[in-house]
Amino acid sequence: MKTTFIKYTACLVLFGSFLFSCKDLTQLNVNPNGVQPETVNPNLVMPTVLSETGKLYVNLGFQDIAGVVQHTQKDAWFSGHNDYDWGGDQSWTAYYDLLRNNDLLYQRAVALNMEFQQGVALVMKSMLFGLITDLWGDAPYINALKGEQGGADFITPKYDSQEVIYAGILADLDKANTLLSKPKAAYSSIVESADLYYAGDPAKWQKLANSLKLRYLMRISAKQPDVAKAGIEKIVATPAQYPIIDDASADATMAYVGNNSGDAWPSNSVFDISGSNYRRVKMCSTLLKPMQATSDPRLALWAKKVEIPLVVDAKLPAGTDKITNGIRYLSPDKVGTTPIDTDPNYVGLPPSASQLPSGYNFNPTPGQTSVNPHVSYLNEIYTQAKGPLLKARLVSAAEVQFILAEAAQKGWAAGDAKTRYEAAVKASLTAWGVTSSYNAFIAQKGVAYDGTLAQIIGQKWIASWTSATEAWFDYRRTGLPALTAGPVAKRKALPLRFYYMRDELNLNKTNSGVAIEKLETTANSQADGKNSAWSKQWLVQGTGKPW
Repeated sequence: MKTTFIKYTACLVLFGSFLFSCKDLTQLNVNPNGVQPETVNPNLVMPTVLSETGKLYVNLGFQDIAGVVQHTQKDAWFSGHNDYDWGGDQSWTAYYDLLRNNDLLYQRAVALNMEFQQGVALVMKSMLFGLITDLWGDAPYINALKGEQGGADFITPKYDSQEVIYAGILADLDKANTLLSKPKAAYSSIVESADLYYAGDPAKWQKLANSLKLRYLMRISAKQPDVAKAGIEKIVATPAQYPIIDDASADATMAYVGNNSGDAWPSNSVFDISGSNYRRVKMCSTLLKPMQATSDPRLALWAKKVEIPLVVDAKLPAGTDKITNGIRYLSPDKVGTTPIDTDPNYVGLPPSASQLPSGYNFNPTPGQTSVNPHVSYLNEIYTQAKGPLLKARLVSAAEVQFILAEAAQKGWAAGDAKTRYEAAVKASLTAWGVTSSYNAFIAQKGVAYDGTLAQIIGQKWIASWTSATEAWFDYRRTGLPALTAGPVAKRKALPLRFYYMRDELNLNKTNSGVAIEKLETTANSQADGKNSAWSKQWLVQGTGKPW
């Protein structure tokens, strides 16, 4: 039987070899599932572009940029978050990797005449290149994504100016607006499940394109006010041609699936069994105090009350430090001159206040793995891997209405500033499920419209929770809110940009060097040289902002 089996097997091998020898080897190298770059269906590429962009956006706006704009602070592994101790390791590689995938999406959509997918790709290209230039400054743009063509111009591409990049973004968004202007039935090959933002709804993608255009027009408003004014007024004057995200139901969001650590909310304790990513993040007092002062209904959704409030009582005997009925009582001599926050409900961590932030507010167990019962943690929804409020929030109706409120306040034809401002506040409350609190909230002192830019930007800053990157760019452009660096921060001012990374300085030395020379040094950047987080990009040079 053994001899028979060997002979049978040998025959099968010889027969198989004969069959394959008759086939063209190029045929054997074709993937039958159609995932070769030359034949891939755009709908197979789209989910990766959308999901990874959403994750990148959250990893900025919920992580270190939330520390910059003082939404949150960390009490462990905190130096980058609280103190801007960034060094030169901030890389745009992930952004360009996504742009390459997105370019494949676009090129295949053009080849197959899929206009919906073309429009989506142009919107995502605009968003990603917008982030790159917003974060770093001048960057490879025109000659980017062409490395496979060979040649030094493409392998080590020149850096284009911010002015050129923003102009290209605005042009691409105009093109996307046209591509996405048809009824859904007019498009071929829309796969709803491939569109993680809008389930294949071209009308909402068209709104996103024009809303992004508003974002970038306002971004360049200090440098090119005539361009910004004309562009915003054109969108407002022709809403049928240029629809925008005008209510929270059209917000560009991506829900987290929560099946594994790669598609779960980043602070979850479901896959991070230690709970460290959740435990180390605290509400910042800079955000918490104004929200508490106006009874902001979003605060309870974002933060927990302190587990054990502090009470300092002069009637207590010297040396008293005890917990009774869930309250920790301290005599004044135990406190001395150390800052203490005895608010019975919410306590925020001050920005960059200490080399040992885990010890704030008399935490009895400071350290990297400590638990501080005297400072507000984030709401427990942020321990979950997924949930109805756990979304990447890329562009919102609130942001759009705040932009138009600012434009109207400038005297541009963008509607009534008060109406726009109130619509923005209501849209934010709606997005967080607390619309019913709007009437009482908008009547609060400090929230009721007072006609100032500081109030518009201040409420926009609050509304950008978990999407803090936009708040940073607004601060850089306006100096608002009037944020100040904490006492142990790396510099005495908030940073303005990311460093060009070491790999780029080494591998594309000539072109990165030209870009660095165009940066403007400041008093805060002198210790780093021109490639500093405190050097000014073209976008803010000559504006006197933010400091």
